Amino acid sequence: MKIIVLPGDGIGPETMQATVKVLQAASSKFGLSLDLEHDIAGHESLARHGATVTPALLQKVRDADGLMLGPMATYDFKDEAKGEINPSKFFRKELDLFANIRPARTYPGMAARFGNFDLVVVRENTEGFYADRNIESGGSEMLITRDVVVSLRRITRLCCERIARAAFELAMTRSKHVTIVHKANVLKIGDGMFIDLCHQVGREFPDVKIDDFIVDAMMAHVVRAPQRFDVIVTTNMFGDILSDLTAELSGSLGLGGSLNSGSDHAMGQAAHGSAPDIAGENIANPFSLILSAGMLLGWYGQRKSAPAFIDAARAISEAVAQAVEAGEATRDVGGRLGTKETGDAFVARLLAA
Repeated sequence: MKIIVLPGDGIGPETMQATVKVLQAASSKFGLSLDLEHDIAGHESLARHGATVTPALLQKVRDADGLMLGPMATYDFKDEAKGEINPSKFFRKELDLFANIRPARTYPGMAARFGNFDLVVVRENTEGFYADRNIESGGSEMLITRDVVVSLRRITRLCCERIARAAFELAMTRSKHVTIVHKANVLKIGDGMFIDLCHQVGREFPDVKIDDFIVDAMMAHVVRAPQRFDVIVTTNMFGDILSDLTAELSGSLGLGGSLNSGSDHAMGQAAHGSAPDIAGENIANPFSLILSAGMLLGWYGQRKSAPAFIDAARAISEAVAQAVEAGEATRDVGGRLGTKETGDAFVARLLAA
């Protein structure tokens, strides 16, 4: 498996360094023969090449089996005409990574303020209210007059159907329960189609329990009793918000793994941002990126029917839980180690398992 590694901005290089060590250890332990090719994106690429991402890099990623994208300083990139392209958006759109899979679970050793739970948010990733990815050219947010802004949302039958299928297929490997989150009481046509297609796909999975919630009510329910949910499927913006909420309910956004996947490509990406205020201080939590790397290995294993990759993904997830319980983690999740030390301890734990 060939993986392109892009460290990113801010805390990205620190957390990616730890993650690369984990991937190398997993490759050795499980016989994966990983080929990790390093390149740059974000601020370093902008300074060197005049653009945060380049056509040559895109082709390199297309030719590889997977991509690990470190946290990027997305907020800094405002003018695409000056090469300031959002790398995360760029790869999601160019590789058609339509499913953003965001697990959230509680861990032994951390206070479970809302009870123990284990759920996954399956978020549509390529359309919705996101003005930078729902039309072919330009943006769908317009300044009509100096006092009036109009933002358009795109919802398509294709995107609804394929994200629903991703959710139901995932549910079949878990507790066989899918919750549809929407705002069909207000967005009657777009979210109405989304609900209808989710139920239509659901009929192909008769063993899966289906329910649905309006998004604002869902926020209350998931805080009150997150353990009642298994797989949650929703549109882009609702999923963006809900997945951050559920990650924090688990104890920290630093424990939020994230996989962006499509039919032919996938990208592991931490759930959090580049946190420039703590960059270089050796205190950033690397587990979000490490968990994302594990998810990327699991995706490849499923796609290629390669059990060793699936075993490696499972081992990484289990080792994170063990490390958190043992306090071999950064301070934000109750540990006592720095970023580098957390990565080194994790590698030792993974190899010893």
